Amino acid sequence: MSDISPKIFFHEGDLPSGFTASLDAGSAVAIDSEATGLHLQRDRLCLVQVATADKQCHLVRIAKNNEGAGIISGNSRVDGMTKRPQELTTLLMAKHVTKIFHFARFDVARFWASYAVMTAPVFCTKIASHLARTYAPRHGLNDLCKEILGVNMNKQEQSSDWGRDTLTDTQMAYAAADVIYLHELAAALEAQLKRENRWMLAEACFGFLPIRSMLDAEGWNDLDVFAHKMHPSS
Repeated sequence: MSDISPKIFFHEGDLPSGFTASLDAGSAVAIDSEATGLHLQRDRLCLVQVATADKQCHLVRIAKNNEGAGIISGNSRVDGMTKRPQELTTLLMAKHVTKIFHFARFDVARFWASYAVMTAPVFCTKIASHLARTYAPRHGLNDLCKEILGVNMNKQEQSSDWGRDTLTDTQMAYAAADVIYLHELAAALEAQLKRENRWMLAEACFGFLPIRSMLDAEGWNDLDVFAHKMHPSS
């Protein structure tokens, strides 16, 4: 594992123009997001972190009233799709770039709820860990970093006001740490999955993730739509 500190770039509203086009086919970026809370319809998106394999981390601050171009409002979506961060949403939808997340289900649902974009293709280190590390009881990001990379993460800012007008240096360092290790974790977990002949299963799970996330964003998060009986009255 490289111990090089991340180089952090801060952007207001969107990634730099041409960011996605500069990425080679078959490449990957690590992505995370921060919001005012975990409720997809109530809480707003505040920050998106994007890290390349060389530990360059781009923090995109999403200003209030510019995060909801696609937010669900009843059975319709709020007008104003031009408010979407064009470069960021282009990256999320780019077929030639894999997006690595830890617990992709939430972040992909967050982007669908906010911008009505389908993020794909994706790699989720949490799903990969569940499938590969069946010997382990915990699959959090800190657990993976500690075992696989020998890194102890500082989770001090996990509960933080991400909607404030100015982010602190501590918040930005925390946000960057949530993405800079994902490339190395994904590579290690992929190797482990292939060793245990579980890679095809993982790929199938990754392929379905965008649909599962869309169901969450549209209000189906508490129901197993594959179950014969979804609730007692069905």
